[in-house]
Amino acid sequence: MMIDWNKYHQQFGARVGELMKVSPDTVKGYQTLSAANSATTKLGEKTRQLISLAVAVTTKCDGCIVHHTEGALKAGASREKLPKRSELPSR
Repeated sequence: MMIDWNKYHQQFGARVGELMKVSPDTVKGYQTLSAANSATTKLGEKTRQLISLAVAVTTKCDGCIVHHTEGALKAGASREKLPKRSELPSR
C-alpha cells in the first residue's frame, strides 16, 4: 500500500498538536533537544536533517520521515539526496 505523504504530513501535524495539548513538556523536551544540537556549527542544518532522515528510514518511523524530509528540503537538500519511495523499507 502506498502512503499519501501529503495527507500523512497533515495528519502528523495534527497529532503533534494533540500531543502538545496532552503533554506540552514532552513536545518542549523534543524541541529543546533539537535546538541544542542546532546551536553548534559542527554540522549544518541540511546535514543534520539528512542524518535524522536516515535514522527515520532505518527505524521505519513514517512521521519522522515526513518531518525530516520537509526539514531537509527547507535546509537546501536537493530531491536527489532524498531516498526514493522504492528505497524506503516496506512495512
